[in-house]
Amino acid sequence: MAGVGLRAVARRWLLCGSHGGQRAASSSPSCPGCGPPGPGPHCPGAPRSASSPAPAGGTELSEHLWARYQDMRRLVHDLLPPEVCSLLNPAAIYANNEISLCDVEVYGFDYDYTLAQYADALHPEIFNAARDILIEHYKYPEGIRKYDYNPSFAIRGLHYDIQKSLLMKIDAFHYVQLGTAYRGLKPVPDEEVIDLYGGTQHIPLYQMSGFYGKGPSIKQFMDIFSLPEMALLSCVVDHFLAHGLEFDQTHLYKDVTDAIRDVHVKGLMYQWIEQDMEKYILRGDETFAVLSRLVAHGKQLFLITNSPFSFVDKGMRHMVGPDWRQLFDVVIVQADKPSFFTDRRKPFRKLDETGSLHWDRITRLEKGKIYRQGNLFDFLRLTEWRGPRVLYFGDHLYSDLADLMLRHGWRTGAIIPELEREIRIINTEQYMHSLTWQQALTGLLERMQTYQDAESRQVLAAWMKERQELRCITKALFNAQFGSIFRTFHNPTYFSRRLVRFSDLYMASLSCLLNYRVDFTFYPRRTPLQHEAPLWMDQLCTGCMKTPFLGDMAHIR
Repeated sequence: MAGVGLRAVARRWLLCGSHGGQRAASSSPSCPGCGPPGPGPHCPGAPRSASSPAPAGGTELSEHLWARYQDMRRLVHDLLPPEVCSLLNPAAIYANNEISLCDVEVYGFDYDYTLAQYADALHPEIFNAARDILIEHYKYPEGIRKYDYNPSFAIRGLHYDIQKSLLMKIDAFHYVQLGTAYRGLKPVPDEEVIDLYGGTQHIPLYQMSGFYGKGPSIKQFMDIFSLPEMALLSCVVDHFLAHGLEFDQTHLYKDVTDAIRDVHVKGLMYQWIEQDMEKYILRGDETFAVLSRLVAHGKQLFLITNSPFSFVDKGMRHMVGPDWRQLFDVVIVQADKPSFFTDRRKPFRKLDETGSLHWDRITRLEKGKIYRQGNLFDFLRLTEWRGPRVLYFGDHLYSDLADLMLRHGWRTGAIIPELEREIRIINTEQYMHSLTWQQALTGLLERMQTYQDAESRQVLAAWMKERQELRCITKALFNAQFGSIFRTFHNPTYFSRRLVRFSDLYMASLSCLLNYRVDFTFYPRRTPLQHEAPLWMDQLCTGCMKTPFLGDMAHIR
């Protein structure tokens, strides 16, 4: 078992740590990987070089640093036996907040990418149709037609600076991750990115402060349908730049956005899916299993979606059957989220079986009936479903979840299909070894930077170069241009921070619910704050390497 090797190292860490008071007083050198309180020469398994004082300088000091480097390599190798990988379950549900399902009485759902999961084959169809609309209706150059959809170019959560035609990845602290800024299909040098933002990588708050990810000049692409939009935007910019054509950045951005919107508004996407549901809709049986199970346990269900009734009806008949509406207590279509959650003015309208509107005033929401538009305030008044007894699932962090959590106190679940692939990458030996050695090397750099003679600086420079290479390797495992949707090199992404802020739970698909009892309680892990990190056993693999050796740091205390 993977845990056996880690537990053995943990026991060693605890044994070493029991002498912390004595060590701190003597400032004796410590064992690679063990932060204070750490072991002296008595530490079981401590490398021999750790028990001898560092030489004064010159070549001997350089050799000492490389010896510590080799010691750390051996320790990291021992920490990661082959079976330590594949620890994460891509079908698991992950909790940002403690939530007990036994307290949830009402389950709500979005439709697209929540109840209905779509195949990636849909994205090139959207791309091609929007590209043709640009050429035929917006009179864009015919040369744009040579571009095809590249599914491996963009990732969800990126930002686009409209005035600079810059697609980029931004972390939770509003810093652009260098190496992830693209104009068209070509990377922009780091120096140019910094120069474009006045000598910094930081994007000011006022440019990104829109509640739904729309600042005055920067747009965040948050939903899965935005993948073909980012690809088309980049291709069009690439064509104009490659041919030296002048263009207005704002007009180009709006035209591409409108072309993508037309694909949805004109119903093209709906037609493709309806014509071949087997091709485009995934996990339909599992969606039926989830809904049936919840109803069987006495839960109330509702659906709030922006999609039209005819499209939802055909998809639900395919996945669930002709009587699908009997599973739901309330069904609302063309809701116009996110304004559905904030605008009190739009009333509910009832639809008949043909999709025609009724004129009568809605005084109650009936099971089996279909309602259009409306607003959340009337919904709450008519259903009395309030607070943490309601759990709503959606894929868009802003349009589906943000208002419900922050304004109304509902519980929320984010559907993140990319999570499954990312976890499978994290579970590979290549990722685990690359990340763990990267963390260990970072710890060495932090500790050994106290040596500033010429020979030591050369060693540190070599380590810094290796660390940067490791970071690029780890990033490319997820996506060659932009890396993981959840992390920059070490910080959470802007997307990841919003995921934590707006969702109690997140998972790859709704089917993950089938792996848990309906009274299951989810407990978020008490992940360490930076000042708590040395106390945590899981830091043996990632973080305790970061803690300075007392011996190496004593002279600056």
